[in-house]
Formats: sequence, structure tokens, C-alpha cells
Amino acid sequence: MHFTLPVVASATSTASEVVEKTGIDKFFNDLWTSFEKNFIVEERWKFFLDGLLATLRITLMAALIGVLLGFLIAAVRSTYDMRLQKKKCRSAGDVVLKILNFICNLYITVIRGTPSMIQLMIMYFVIFANSRNKEMVAALSFGINSGAYVAEIIRSGIMSIDKGQFEASRSLGFNYTSTMYHIIAPQAFKNILPALGNEFIVLLKETSIAPYVGIQELTYAGNLIRSRTYEAFFPLIAVALIYLALVLILSYFLKRLERRLRNSDH
Repeated sequence: MHFTLPVVASATSTASEVVEKTGIDKFFNDLWTSFEKNFIVEERWKFFLDGLLATLRITLMAALIGVLLGFLIAAVRSTYDMRLQKKKCRSAGDVVLKILNFICNLYITVIRGTPSMIQLMIMYFVIFANSRNKEMVAALSFGINSGAYVAEIIRSGIMSIDKGQFEASRSLGFNYTSTMYHIIAPQAFKNILPALGNEFIVLLKETSIAPYVGIQELTYAGNLIRSRTYEAFFPLIAVALIYLALVLILSYFLKRLERRLRNSDH
């Protein structure tokens, strides 16, 4: 009689451990089944690979367009600020520069004041409605959008350089172009590198709106798998982790470049 209760307690404890173990096994089995369904079945992991490559292509082309466009606009605006802001136009060249500065200001105002998704849809459904190269249209749209921000970043870097350096270089016989290329641009680049790196990171993540016009990039791949498996966890988490990895890699190389440029000053 005295040994009945311990035996019952032991049996109850063993039963609960079996139930708990069964629950854990079921959880991991369901997790693996879901993983297999989202990545292994029909080789669906290739959707992520193809989407990643499309994202990188769009980002690279858009970054090149943005930097080129931003540099040209920044050159116009900084030249106007240094030469004509405080005096009247005296020549035909000054009038042209003033008109170009007005156009650049209008471009920056419009691009920065409207959503990038709307710009993408206008570019795809209105301006290039007959184009079949979706990636190029998206890269052009994102590049034009990025160019407005890059222009302000570069202009702020140029204007942060002491004006005495302009005057000193001109006294040494450098013209405006040589001064900008050999003296101002290297110093400005060091100052704007962190902000420029952040803009590239934003551009990379901004490409996630490309599926709105049917472009099959990384986010599209996640949504495609989710529509086939009716499961959202693994597809969305996978897309988020891939973007995170890309951002971390880009941030790592930017920090190394900043460190190298900082060391070159000593």
C-alpha cells in the first residue's frame, strides 16, 4: 500500500515526458516538412537565386545611373552656387548655367516629393509602356530617383570644402575643372562616403517594390513560393535574411573603404 503512490507518480511523469517528446518531435517534423515544401520541392530555391540575381542587376545599373546623374546635377548646382548666386548674369554662359540650375532644382523637387513606387509605375506603364525590358525600365526609374539624392549628397560634400582652397588653386594656375578634379573631388568623396553608402543601401532595399510592375526579383520570388505553398513564414523570412546579408556585406566593404581612406590621410 505504501508503494502505490510513487508508482502512480512515476507512471504519470513518464506519460507526460512521452507527450512532451512527441510534441517536440512533431514541431520539428512540421518545420522540416514546411522547409522542404518551400525550398526543396520542385527546386524552389532556384526562384530565390534567380530573384537575387535580378535584384543585384537592377541595383547595380540603378546605382551607376544615379551616381552619373547625381554627379552632373551636383556639378551644375555647386557651380551655380559658387559663381552666380550673389551676382547678376553677365554672359550667355551664365544665362545657360542659371537655366540648367533651375531645371536641376525642379528635377530634385519633383523626384524627392513623389513616391518611388509611383515613379516606377509611371515609367513602366506610361513612358515605356511598349518596352519588354522590365529590368532596364526598373533600373532607369530607380536610378533617376537615386540621382536626386546622390546629387544633394555630392553637392553638400563639395560645398563643405573651404572656399580658400578654390582661391589657392586658381592662384596656382588651375582652372575650374582641374581644381574640382584634383583638389576638391578627392576631399569631398571622403566626406560624403558614409552618406553615399547609406543611399546605396536604401537603393538596394527599394528594389523590393519592383514586383508591382511584374518584375521577377527577390521579393517576387518569395511571393511566388508563398502563393504555391500557402505558407508565409519561410518565404518571407528567407527574403528578409537575404536582404539582411546583402546589406551587411555592403556595409562591411564600405567600412573597409572608409578606414583605408582615413588611414591615407596620415
